[in-house]
Amino acid sequence: MTEDITAKPEQDWEQQARNWIAWARRPGFDSYWGYRSRFLELVPPPAVATLDLGCGEGRVSRDLSELGHRVTGVDISPVLVEAAREAHPDGRYMVADAADLPFDDGAFDLVVAYNVLMDVDDLSGSVREAARVLAPGGRLVLAITHPITNTGRFDGETFVLDGSYFERRRFRQEVERDGLPMVFSGWDQPLSDYTTALETAGLLIEALREPVALRADGTSHRVPWHLWMRASRPA
Repeated sequence: MTEDITAKPEQDWEQQARNWIAWARRPGFDSYWGYRSRFLELVPPPAVATLDLGCGEGRVSRDLSELGHRVTGVDISPVLVEAAREAHPDGRYMVADAADLPFDDGAFDLVVAYNVLMDVDDLSGSVREAARVLAPGGRLVLAITHPITNTGRFDGETFVLDGSYFERRRFRQEVERDGLPMVFSGWDQPLSDYTTALETAGLLIEALREPVALRADGTSHRVPWHLWMRASRPA
């Protein structure tokens, strides 16, 4: 599942952009469709301005907009940003690096980062930028693939660790589902890497969720797939 590689995750995601658009826009095809209502319950009500950090092709931005949020979406992939614009002409989408955002301090009262922080090279810089553009009292809501899940794999009914949970290492996973290929790439890293980034950026964790993932037959998976957090910038 995990291997050391030299290409940056951002490069892989740009190369996989067309595949991801097809993958992400097929309803029910990946975990977002089963999780999204529960994830959005963690998101505060709309206020002044919301930033969708790592918006991809824009599905989270579109859902937030339907809930009344005034959303700006940013992503490092030009292909994905253009796809987001085409799908949501009334939205605002920009190409930007999560660790170098083109916004003023305190420009947003909410930042949403759905399954993006495990894909960035500069985790601490990305969280620091999210905190910088948050107004006092603002919140960061994030989802990541669960760190323990990323560290291992199932061998039958047994979960096997492939390496040290505490090691930060690159992953690149090739998947094909119903004829649609996709390469997922990013970083395996322990939960403490994320919490340390939040702590260093001056954000306070106020909620943490490990949603139960369901199999097709309705039974529960034995380990969590995702981990969600909501953190606030002190007023």
